[in-house]
Amino acid sequence: MKILTAAQIRELDKYTIEHEPIKSVDLMERAAHALAAVICERWGREVPVVVFAGPGNNGGDALAVARLLIVQGYDVHAYLFNITGHLSADCAENRQRLLDKRSRSLTEVTQEFDPPRLEQGMLVVDGLFGSGLNKPLAGGFASLVKYINAAKAEVVSIDMPSGLMPEDNTYNVSANIIRATLTLTLGHMKLAFLFAEHEQYVGELQVLDIGLSAEGIAKTEAHYTLMESSSVGQLLMPRHPFAHKGQMGHALLIAGSYGMAGAAILSARACMRSGAGKLTMHTPRRNVAVMQQAVPEAVLDIDREESAFSDPVPTTDEFQAMGVGPGIGTSEQTGIALIAQLRRAQCPVVADADALNILAGRRAWLQQLPKGIILTPHPKELERMEGQCIDSFERLTKARDLAERLQGYVILKGRYTAICMPDGHIAFNPTGNAGMATAGSGDVLTGIITGLLARGYSRQHASMLGVYLHGLAGDLAADALGQESLMASDLVDYLPQAFQTLQAEVTMSEEESEG
Repeated sequence: MKILTAAQIRELDKYTIEHEPIKSVDLMERAAHALAAVICERWGREVPVVVFAGPGNNGGDALAVARLLIVQGYDVHAYLFNITGHLSADCAENRQRLLDKRSRSLTEVTQEFDPPRLEQGMLVVDGLFGSGLNKPLAGGFASLVKYINAAKAEVVSIDMPSGLMPEDNTYNVSANIIRATLTLTLGHMKLAFLFAEHEQYVGELQVLDIGLSAEGIAKTEAHYTLMESSSVGQLLMPRHPFAHKGQMGHALLIAGSYGMAGAAILSARACMRSGAGKLTMHTPRRNVAVMQQAVPEAVLDIDREESAFSDPVPTTDEFQAMGVGPGIGTSEQTGIALIAQLRRAQCPVVADADALNILAGRRAWLQQLPKGIILTPHPKELERMEGQCIDSFERLTKARDLAERLQGYVILKGRYTAICMPDGHIAFNPTGNAGMATAGSGDVLTGIITGLLARGYSRQHASMLGVYLHGLAGDLAADALGQESLMASDLVDYLPQAFQTLQAEVTMSEEESEG
């Protein structure tokens, strides 16, 4: 699914109007019917509705919704804010349509505003400003937003919570943004909805299909996408019936130090569960006994140091992929071994956890990383590498810039994990849940991506498929065990079911298309 900018959405609306063809006011009516249908499904006719409409097209949507709810028997009163005396053409048309339907249901505000009483059990429809907003709200509109937020009424925002901008909110004013119960966004997901700090404004989110031009969407080049099971599933590689382990790839994992054998175990098990034919684990001597018991499938390459990574693997020629970082520690000795290992890497590399922390303390080493490297930082790890960030948008921007600078992949982990690619494109992952906020989840992801690389997937496909399967395994585990009780080892246990689920969705989609 493409995530379009506000400018691209305006162009897509224009393209739809010109090529369907359809009048802009009729496209607005189509959107209003979709909005009203959801409201009628969620709230009964006994709920009083107050609609706040701005002077632009978002206000036009709101007035059209008010009229449709009146037709359905709802008690509705709409307030149209026409402070400057200028309404968009479609907003003006919907003002007249509402007046023709029931004039006493509309109050047009041109100067002073006496706000209605908003109480628990009422519904507010927020249609003040949509995705066209490009600066923080101020003055009377900011006061109105604060008044709505202070009330106990539920709030439905049309397209976007008023005051929230569709992409960059770095310098926005938090108090001047609507806190919606439900946001009904039109046509496409907005980038701002994917950031953790905006959850308090967006509430529950639904994306409504309003019939925008499929041809126009296809022609629009999006810098952001939200991965879908149909497209991710197409990446799955079949396993040839005559395959043997030598053809399924040989992975190298450098993980664990004394007291951190668990990180090595989790990443190793995830690697094997991801289809790699063979796995060599490079780990300190003191981890040998527990590793042999926990992951008997792995071959151990034992570091000369008793407790930490200090001895780089001499050559990576026999490996199809290498993962490094989980639980290795950040000592000076380990740091020197890490950069030596990365310099001599002859295969795709995944660097995570302590490998990232070592690099953060030695930023000059970033220039020596192999081209195409995959880094998997969580937000704090990224900030250690690239500097502190004000918000998620700045953090995402720094992750994208790092990927372009290194000509590698930066997987910024979170609710919507972002895969930043060398060409500047960013793919967001929809799978996963809050139960995965537990120690070891990142080690599992490192193992999965390393296993997929060894199996023969490209860096891009291994990153996308790995992140998606990681989150899907978490969703399946949460369904069975609940989010509170989820542990990282559960992700490994549910990884086979994640593969099966994704493959089943692909098969079902193919059967439906053939039928």
